[in-house]
Amino acid sequence: MSPSRLPFNALPDAVGVGYKSRHFAAIEADPSPVRWFEVHAENYMGAGGRPLAQMRALAERFPISVHGVGLSIGGDRPLDTDHLARLKTLLGWLNPASFSEHLAWSTHDTGFLNDLLPLPYTATTLDRVCTHIDQVQESLGRRMLLENPSTYLAFAETEMAEVDFLREITTRTGCGLLLDVNNVFVSATNQQTDPVAYIDAFPLDLVGEIHLGGHDEDTDDAGAPLLIDSHGAPVVDPVWTLYAHTLRRGGPRPTLIEWDTDVPDWPVLASEARRAAELLSPAPVPAQ
Repeated sequence: MSPSRLPFNALPDAVGVGYKSRHFAAIEADPSPVRWFEVHAENYMGAGGRPLAQMRALAERFPISVHGVGLSIGGDRPLDTDHLARLKTLLGWLNPASFSEHLAWSTHDTGFLNDLLPLPYTATTLDRVCTHIDQVQESLGRRMLLENPSTYLAFAETEMAEVDFLREITTRTGCGLLLDVNNVFVSATNQQTDPVAYIDAFPLDLVGEIHLGGHDEDTDDAGAPLLIDSHGAPVVDPVWTLYAHTLRRGGPRPTLIEWDTDVPDWPVLASEARRAAELLSPAPVPAQ
């Protein structure tokens, strides 16, 4: 079966969290309300050791989602085939329920930037991103999800709206989408656009996973609000409201609580997951 005909994922329409090894014992004791976990691919590409042993044990009990941060899907150079081979090896033994990457770039010439940088939405960029996604899906033999970015500035050369750009990618490649609701709120605040209108225009039928996370608040040189996608704080009330609106529009989806910096103790993370679970179930009926 071709990657474009594979299902988006096999994750339950329930709440997951980003796995951190410091929480392993607490998860063993009581994982509720969490029913699946997500890991960053690049943290598990080694040959062995305690992290892989823990991951194998976790995968025996829970569905796993693998989230890549290093492919540089939007980069202007060819994909790193060594990196792609290591990713294929990881997915081969872990057999996750879902794999996703970012609509971003992090490579230039021979260098690698430890960041997820935005792209201009042009025909040239679209062709490049689609070529890279085709290569990834063909190499991995599975359908991937592509995540909408958090942005801080708009490119003057942009030719189409982000939602239209993402929709065209799915049409050409057959990939699915990962909808990061916090990214929508961050980008809309920074660029003074309407986050609800973004969700209403988004192809929610193509969403295989939703992300929720925290951000940092700052101001730009003109004193306007500037939000930084930090993954290091609780989900704020406006993002919860936007998430509830997304569920009303599109119905239930596997939902992840992302918390990657200043990671709290397990009860705090579980509390965030519980709030998401309360909104997710019983599942709202999609709007007609």
